[in-house]
Amino acid sequence: MRTVSPPTTWTYTLRLPHDPRAARVARMTVRTVLDTHGRPEILDAVELLTSELVTNAYRHTDGPASLRLTALADGRLRVGLWDSHPRIPAPFGSPPRDRVPLAPADREGGRGLRLVQEYADCWGGWPLGDGLLDRGAGKLLWFEVGG
Repeated sequence: MRTVSPPTTWTYTLRLPHDPRAARVARMTVRTVLDTHGRPEILDAVELLTSELVTNAYRHTDGPASLRLTALADGRLRVGLWDSHPRIPAPFGSPPRDRVPLAPADREGGRGLRLVQEYADCWGGWPLGDGLLDRGAGKLLWFEVGG
């Protein structure tokens, strides 16, 4: 009898509707996937950052989003989020990466993207489509942790 080892690389994709519960669904999915693959050391950071990106997609677009978790061969995890808005926010812009300033203490929002630069090992983003004919193509933001 042969023993089969689980693959070291894998990918999960989740389509999220434009719904205020999408961040919760994304967090539950991240927790389940990382628990299943034995990655508790990155769970808190990935769950937090994923929740922030999905929340921003809900707040700043009126369409669906897609989440992709990809385990890379070197032990890192890449998380990508597509949404329908074409603007790339700081800190995801072209190098040198813009730094997001600290939000004032009395402000309710504005901390999510700062968390990306604090907890992710690397991050980036790019618009999808040519901006003319594919106006609704949106963007892809990503970050990596672990490894």
